[in-house]
Order: sequence, then structure tokens, then C-alpha cells
Amino acid sequence: MRVLLLLLLLLLLTLPARGEEIVADLSQDSVPITATFSGSAIFVFGAVKRSAPAPADRGALEAIVTVTGPSEATVVRRKSRTLGIWVNRDAVEVDRAPSFYAVASTAPLERILSHTENLRHRINLDHIVQLIDAPGDIEDVQAFREAVIRIRQDQGLYAVTPGIVELTDETLLKARIALPANLVEGDYRTRVFLLRDREVIDSFETSIAVRKEGLERFIYTLAHERPLIYGLASIFVALIAGWGASELFRLLRR
Repeated sequence: MRVLLLLLLLLLLTLPARGEEIVADLSQDSVPITATFSGSAIFVFGAVKRSAPAPADRGALEAIVTVTGPSEATVVRRKSRTLGIWVNRDAVEVDRAPSFYAVASTAPLERILSHTENLRHRINLDHIVQLIDAPGDIEDVQAFREAVIRIRQDQGLYAVTPGIVELTDETLLKARIALPANLVEGDYRTRVFLLRDREVIDSFETSIAVRKEGLERFIYTLAHERPLIYGLASIFVALIAGWGASELFRLLRR
């Protein structure tokens, strides 16, 4: 056993170091959601570390940055017109759909990323929304998955923005990722990919903590942990607001 461990150690020591690696960081590792939160942005900074000069016989260096929000199952319904009324006809549960997904790159994905690498790392929108076990009696089930993508793109929750990642002299990386106001709480997985000839040669991963703070945190905690108190407080606030509005109206009529 000791001989095998020694041989393995010698083998690891003789392996060549990776020629190019990405070293990256974020402008912030947390995003607070407060009562006045209207969206934010994070900046990704990075540098390419080399153990040897950049290869001259290969394609240009490219980069991709992705930010993925917490995944959740979601039910998608298809409506149809029956007797002049639109009603829900079919329903499919999409097993996994990130609440937020942003892809930024130095160039269009189809130009810098191969199909194999896309499948391996699940980068494009087509590979992040998963429909695993759909009912067999529903036609065109993939349309439900596409509907999730389309709806969340309209809501600003899914975005593919080629060309906004800057890679200066194939050494310094910079990207700005916009975060909309309708974020959900959770850890947002952030990945940076370095590519040559449409292949990923290195990657970096970290996470951003998105949490409610201040009044938002108080209301959220009260609603989920003390629902009775939250309900009574809501009724009290509604009564006060109604009484105040009636008194104001009465004063204005004088």
C-alpha cells in the first residue's frame, strides 16, 4: 500500500501544471434585500495566471460568467379556449428551474462554446431548466420548459448577454452582472469559465448570499414563523388605514 501511495505521489508531482488558470473575485459577496431594494449589480474581476507564454497556435482566449439563483420546481399550465372562456387545460411540473440565471460572455456562446462543453457544464438556457418526468398524455411537453424560459426572460430573471465580458490582452477580465429587484433569497452560484478553441480550460466558482434585511426581514420572519400575529397585525393595519381614510374624507367634505 505504501508503495502504491508513493507511486501515486510521484505521478502527481510529474504532471505538468495547467498552462492557463483563471483567478477571480467579486465586488461583493452578499446582496441585502431591504424595503427600498430596486435592483443591484455585481462586478466580476479576474486575471489569467500562466505558467508559460500564451500558445500562439491556438484560438483566442474567451470567457463566460454565469450567475444561478436557487432552483425550485414550478408548475406550468397551458390554457385553451372552451365555450368562449380561457381555462387551464394541461399542467406540467418543471422539475428544476433556477429562480434567476444570467450568462455573460466575451462573444456569442455558439461561437466560443462547443456543444459538448455546453452539456458538460450546463451553461446555455436550454440546459438549466430540466423537465424529467412529464405526463405521457400531454403533447409537446418541451413547450412547457420553453414557456418557463420565455416568461422569466420577460420578467428580467433570465438573461444572455454576449459581449459584455471584457478580456483585456487575454489577461484581465471584467464583467458587470445586473440583478433585478424581484430576486428571491438564497445562495447565488457564480461561475467563471476560461475557454480556448471552444473548450473550457479552467473555471472558478463562488457564491453570493442574497438575504432580506431590516423591515423586509422582520415582515418575512413574522409571516412565516408567527402567522397568527402577522394576520392580526394585518387586520389592525387595515382597520387603522380604513378609519384614517374615512376621517380624512369627512374632514374634506366640511
